[in-house]
Amino acid sequence: EEIINREKSECYSFSFDVSQNGEYTPPKVWTWEKKEAAAVSSLNRPIAGPTHEKELPVGKHPLQLYSLATPNGQKVTILLEELLELGISDAEYDAFLINISEGDQFSSGFVAINPNSKIPALLDRSTSPPTRVFESGSILLYLADRFGKFIPKDPAARAETLSWLFWQMGSAPYVGGGFGHFYAYAPVKMEYPIDRFTMETKRQLDVLDRRLAETPYIAGDEYTIADMAIWPWYGKLVMGEVYDAAEFLDAKSYNEVNRWAQKIAERPAVKRGVRVNRIWGPEEEQMPERH
Repeated sequence: EEIINREKSECYSFSFDVSQNGEYTPPKVWTWEKKEAAAVSSLNRPIAGPTHEKELPVGKHPLQLYSLATPNGQKVTILLEELLELGISDAEYDAFLINISEGDQFSSGFVAINPNSKIPALLDRSTSPPTRVFESGSILLYLADRFGKFIPKDPAARAETLSWLFWQMGSAPYVGGGFGHFYAYAPVKMEYPIDRFTMETKRQLDVLDRRLAETPYIAGDEYTIADMAIWPWYGKLVMGEVYDAAEFLDAKSYNEVNRWAQKIAERPAVKRGVRVNRIWGPEEEQMPERH
C-alpha cells in the first residue's frame, strides 16, 4: 500500500501480513524487505549512515541551518527570527532546504552534521572548528545560551523552562509518530492505535491547558524557548494546522491552549519563522531557502 501526504509531498509505503482473524502475526525475526520498501527508503530505513556523497551548501553567515518547515524545523527558525527581531545581528543565518522526500537527509554532508539523519541540523561556523548541533531542542538551548535570550538566568526559572522543553521532546513523538501517523497517514484506519494515541494526545493537551491556566506562557511569565518548542506542535494542532485534526480532538475545549496558541501566532517573528524552508501551501507562505 502507498500513501502520499500531498501537503508535504512525502510518500510512504507499507506492506501487511494479516492472518485470517485480522490480526498481524509478527515473524520470529523482522527483516527489511528492500523491494517492498523501495518507495519509502528515501524517508526511513533500519540502518544509519549516508546513502550518497554530497556536500552541503555554505552561505555567508556564521549560522548555517539545514532543515525543512515541519514542526521540528519551525522551532529553530522561529527562535532565529525572534533573535533578529531583538536586533541581534549575529543571529543572521542561512537556511538551506533538506527535502526529506528526496533523501537529502542521507547525504554525506548532512550525516556529518547529524548522524541521526533527521532535520533540523545547525552548523555554527563562528567557532574553530565549527560546532555542529543536532536535535531541535538541543539547537534551541544552544542558541538561547549563546545569545543570552529566551532562557531565564534565574536557576529555578531556567529549570522550569528546561523541564517543559524536554517535556516536549519526549511527548511530541506520541503526537507525530503515534496519533498523526495512524489518524492521518496510515493506509488502513485501525481503531486500537487511533484510540491509544488520541487518548495520549488529549492527555498532553490537558497537561498544557492546566499549566496555561496558571501562567501566560509555558514556563511562567516570560516567553521562552519552551513556547517556541511546543507551539509548532500543540499550538498548530489546536488551530487545525497539523493533521487537520482539531475537530476530531475537540480542540476548542482547550481554552487556555487556544488563547496561548493565538497569541504566539500573532508574533511577527513567528509569522516569518514558519515560512522558512517551507515548500508547500500557498506560494506567499513558502520560502524554500533563506540567505
